[in-house]
Amino acid sequence: MPAPDNNKGLGYITSTLATPVSPVEAALRPLSFADFTGQPKTVERLQVMVGAAKRRGDPLNHILLSGPPGLGKTTLSFILGHEMGRNVRVTSGPVVEKASDLAGLLTSLEEGDLLFIDEIHRIPKTVEEYLYSAMEDFRLDIMIDQGPNARSVRLSIPRFTLIGATTRAGLLTAPLRSRFTLQTRLDYYDIPTLEGIVTRSCGLLKVAIDEGGAKEIATRARGTPRIANNLINFCRDYAQERAQGKITRPVAAAALELLEIDAAGLDEMDKRMLRVMAENYKGGPVGLGTIAVAVGEETETLEEVHEPFLIQEGYLQRTPQGRMLTTKGYAAIGLKSATGGDQGSLL
Repeated sequence: MPAPDNNKGLGYITSTLATPVSPVEAALRPLSFADFTGQPKTVERLQVMVGAAKRRGDPLNHILLSGPPGLGKTTLSFILGHEMGRNVRVTSGPVVEKASDLAGLLTSLEEGDLLFIDEIHRIPKTVEEYLYSAMEDFRLDIMIDQGPNARSVRLSIPRFTLIGATTRAGLLTAPLRSRFTLQTRLDYYDIPTLEGIVTRSCGLLKVAIDEGGAKEIATRARGTPRIANNLINFCRDYAQERAQGKITRPVAAAALELLEIDAAGLDEMDKRMLRVMAENYKGGPVGLGTIAVAVGEETETLEEVHEPFLIQEGYLQRTPQGRMLTTKGYAAIGLKSATGGDQGSLL
């Protein structure tokens, strides 16, 4: 009879081949650097670290992956485990609430295992301080009891690799950030790279798609593989219900228009943000909290999901006074600024 898993509630996985997400998404995850498309600088840095660590016979040094959601941080952690031949254990920052949670995770690791902490910036500060000695000295000093009966217990832990992932690197404390040997950022993918990812995913899912359909999905995927894979699933359903089962450019365009995703990848919420700024606040500057109230969405969702893409593509500007609409932002909603510049009132 197998021993009970006392850490099951922490939500981690004990195999590089396990599935932290849906089986469909897991099936699309590449398991080696050779199969991973995009992020060439990050991949090359990781390959150097993996090759050197294997040559020395040492565990990997600690790695911090940052960038918007859906770009491959979790996938890269599993690739690292696969390339190193080690287990990957997965948890997230908000789940590790107490020092005992962290101790349970770390003491169950084996030599050379990888611990992947998603949204690591959300670890409570009291727990984060225990990570310092764990990352540097591979030990934990845990306080037991309180008051006169309080005592410290030192726990030795195996040499492990911490893979931290964050969508908001600026919220990490300096002491924690400095303990990562490699800090690398993942950027949005270009359309040709996404087109290759779409073609690969459709092949794995046995979805019929032509070059035009792949390019149409890639163009509207906001530079994000996770979004591209989600769009593939809907386009497949649409093609089976309203077409001949094959995703062509017209079929993909019709399916994505049904989702209210335009040719530039802007969805309904993106356009609501732009329109509220243009019509209610003359293009800004306006605070993100005010925009959130006006569109009926959480500020964190706008800041982490919608705003990065809008700023990178030039629809918004972030200034000390607030967010401002650009000329491109006006054009995206069929309006133009009175001045013809990057801001102004409506004509």
